[in-house]
Amino acid sequence: MRWQGGRRSSNIEDRRGMRAGRPLAVGGGAGALVLAILFMLFGGDPEQLPSGASRSPSGQVGTGGSGAQVDPAQAELEDFVSVILADTEDTWPGLLEPQGVRYAEPRLVLFSDAVESSCGFQESAVGPFYCPLDQRVYLDLTFFRELDRRFGAPGDFARAYVVAHEVGHHVQNLLGISDEVHSMRGRMGQTDANALSVLQELQADCFAGIWAHHAQRQRQVLETGDVEEGLNAASAIGDDTLQRRASGRVMPESFTHGSSEQRVRWFRRGLEQGTLEACDTFGAASSGEKGR
Repeated sequence: MRWQGGRRSSNIEDRRGMRAGRPLAVGGGAGALVLAILFMLFGGDPEQLPSGASRSPSGQVGTGGSGAQVDPAQAELEDFVSVILADTEDTWPGLLEPQGVRYAEPRLVLFSDAVESSCGFQESAVGPFYCPLDQRVYLDLTFFRELDRRFGAPGDFARAYVVAHEVGHHVQNLLGISDEVHSMRGRMGQTDANALSVLQELQADCFAGIWAHHAQRQRQVLETGDVEEGLNAASAIGDDTLQRRASGRVMPESFTHGSSEQRVRWFRRGLEQGTLEACDTFGAASSGEKGR
């Protein structure tokens, strides 16, 4: 992926090394571990669970927002995330303007181990997430290592997909979709609420594809193999794939993000068509398309 010469975002907030508050207990043992793994799906809704960085070009250890030392191996990842965030900032305003929506740029918070957001305390095990209450994306850069080693989805475009998916949730928030989904879920039983969450997550996948479509069209950022990296990442974190790895069983009624096939299909749709209309997962479901 051609990103090294890209603009850097000014909306990176570095909290690495800062101490977060204590979490409320949500269970323990193997059950809690499985729960955490199942939420490492890119954009796990925190409500569903019971900038000051410096770095040396010589590769010396940099400091996080607290002034504490951070892993120098994260320096390039931090740079990468800043470029991808900036690219989404350059893409979405023009797409939302015809909808009568002004694009308010989200901030991206880098953290280590745990973080306090307006959506509550979260540990790194939940994976990257977006909090609509403070319009921030939260990311522990060590997740990219998990994406590569545990989920078998390496590559810079796979990592870009993570960021673009979370920004997709921000777009949903600006369009009023997030509030509507949250309101509807509160009036449903758990199975129906899960199904609605799947549609929201698949739409965020499709929005990630929209970003990639326009980034390529306007700035030619993609190289050979990049699309495959993104599709591989979408497949690797499908609910069915993760459930099979965690317990050997697949329980569709408990899906909250969609199957591997669904995530690949909707990411590809956004990538190929590049329009908001193409990403109406809710309309597709009501017309019998079932999230396809």
